[in-house]
Amino acid sequence: MSQEIIHVYLMPGMAASPLIFEHIKLPKNQFKIHLLEWFVPVKNESLSDYAQRMAKHIKHENIVLLGVSFGGVLVQEMCKYVSVKKLIIVSSVKSVSELPKRMHIAKTTKVYKLLPTRLASSVDLFAKYAYSNKIKKRLNLYKMYLSVSDSKYLDWAIEQMLHWGQQKCTSEIIHIHGDKDAVFPIKNISNCITVKNGTHAMIIYKYKWFNDNLPRIILEN
Repeated sequence: MSQEIIHVYLMPGMAASPLIFEHIKLPKNQFKIHLLEWFVPVKNESLSDYAQRMAKHIKHENIVLLGVSFGGVLVQEMCKYVSVKKLIIVSSVKSVSELPKRMHIAKTTKVYKLLPTRLASSVDLFAKYAYSNKIKKRLNLYKMYLSVSDSKYLDWAIEQMLHWGQQKCTSEIIHIHGDKDAVFPIKNISNCITVKNGTHAMIIYKYKWFNDNLPRIILEN
């Protein structure tokens, strides 16, 4: 009797490409990976409405839904519209109480509206004129993993992240977090699986940990 395949949908972080999951490998006799991608929101679209549109890209029932960073926030909204077996967030937050103080300040002062998001489309130009190999390498890496550089998307995504209003998370959520995460410091995070020396980008740099542990985490009751 053949084993039923578990469909695993992966949602990257803010503006990131599905390439961040290029080294994530799960046993093919048990799992099938599906990659989700960001698209530009319509004018004044709420995060809930965006999540509902993203949910239409899911073609299976009783799935595993995993999101990274802002993608982790999005999948928490998406699970209201799809049948989920397991909900997993990585390098993300479960409620507004886990956001760092600087993000609460940015929300209150609206300083985020001054961010030059239009410059995101100029990565090629920055890389061309970068004066050190280290900076050039970092810019090229950023370019490789950047999926959406549209300023409308970036302005929207930053605002949605800062104004996300979830006060209490679902008890079934699985949270995987690095102890060296500089974006969402571990000191603000509760009830998580902690990855030693894991940074905010650990889905890329700690892929071996995920390959070793995700199958067990998914299959655990």
